[in-house]
Amino acid sequence: MATFSPVDLLVRNAGYIVTMDGPELPGGWVSIRGGFIDAVGASGTAEPPARETLDARGGLITPGLICTHHHIYQNLTRNWFADELARGLFAWLVKLNPIWAYLDEEASYLSTWVALAEMALGGCTCSSDHLNNHPKPNLIDAQIRAARDVGVRFYPTRGAMDLGVRHGSITADACAQDIDEILSDCQRLVERYHEREKGAFIRIGIAPCNPFSTTMELMKRSAELAEKLDVRLHTHLAESKDEENFCLEKLGMRPMDRFRECGWDSGRTWVAHGVCLDEAELTHMGKCRCGIAHCPTSNIFFSKTVGDINLMRRLGVPVGLGVDGGASAGHGSMYHETRLTMLASQLRTGTTLTRARDALEHATIGGAQCLGREDDLGKIAVGYCADLVVWPFSGIFFSGFHGDAVEAWLRNGPLFAQETIVAGKRVVSGGRLQLSDFEEKLAAHQRVSDAWWR
Repeated sequence: MATFSPVDLLVRNAGYIVTMDGPELPGGWVSIRGGFIDAVGASGTAEPPARETLDARGGLITPGLICTHHHIYQNLTRNWFADELARGLFAWLVKLNPIWAYLDEEASYLSTWVALAEMALGGCTCSSDHLNNHPKPNLIDAQIRAARDVGVRFYPTRGAMDLGVRHGSITADACAQDIDEILSDCQRLVERYHEREKGAFIRIGIAPCNPFSTTMELMKRSAELAEKLDVRLHTHLAESKDEENFCLEKLGMRPMDRFRECGWDSGRTWVAHGVCLDEAELTHMGKCRCGIAHCPTSNIFFSKTVGDINLMRRLGVPVGLGVDGGASAGHGSMYHETRLTMLASQLRTGTTLTRARDALEHATIGGAQCLGREDDLGKIAVGYCADLVVWPFSGIFFSGFHGDAVEAWLRNGPLFAQETIVAGKRVVSGGRLQLSDFEEKLAAHQRVSDAWWR
């Protein structure tokens, strides 16, 4: 008679499992072995023996949410110069760029630790980041240390700006670097940290910032290096009318024309925002499978609208979600961005409304597509990474609830994760972060922010 070794973790007694991989399961269980999903069972089917069991207590289980755009260091400047948000992107950046030049290794580590802990509470198991300001060396190295300490997957992109105030840009000179210096550091980071195997915890992307602060030479050479190193590319594209007007006035072309001329329109690339792309431009994005990180909170602040993600979806554009940054969005909750994605679709007349399952798809499968991880992230399926979230489905927010569970999950929030599991390990359990030094890290983070404010 065959014997089977126990799995590492069995998550059982779910109220509802949304696998994103076919049938949804009222009730059921998920078993985890070696950091990957070993089996998924419906209610009433035989459960495997397990070394550890987690009672999901009737909760809703989804794949871990994936953040495809963030500026993590900005959580050191939450709510700073908030009045400038109404004046637009340029006015806001002019105020904050000199402050961000204070960034050093300690600030980079603490801001990343706090951001990823916050993301885990919001059900995020994998987050990218776009760190553009490099006034000091080794800032992404510090971020990677923080991600390993928190225990979530991390996809830092080595941001870059080669135009400072001395060149007529609004970027602090301390944050503008020589192109060769930028590309050398990109290659160093890829060679040292980029994990190519399935189930990778750390991957690196190359990510020049935006047309205000980067030359076309930097964009072109970055695309060439990404091709050579076989890594992904990330940048801002068509975020606001400010960007569109800048490109038309200074370069005589639309942001998308600049993007294409620099060789970035490929399946290797995902961009942030895409708010001001027209239908022809989105059609091209769909044909080359170039992804877009939709960031509704930030876009509402700066552009007073959001990108037409339903049109993007129809045209074959991979669409993920992002929180964008603590200084603009103010928060780091992928639950919140997923909820707003559903609600904000009503800001665009004449489009199909985004339903809860569509929003969840962008936060999971779409995010995995943007990051090039569709083979191991974004689904609860055998062989995929054991990254999943148990959401509470009882209490005051759900009193009186009837009908569809996924719609109720997004409509009845705000919610924090009850359990956030990454590679089979609980980063959040019982609604609490499993990090013993949380209060000390938070105090240190606030100390750095206070020093910047003074």
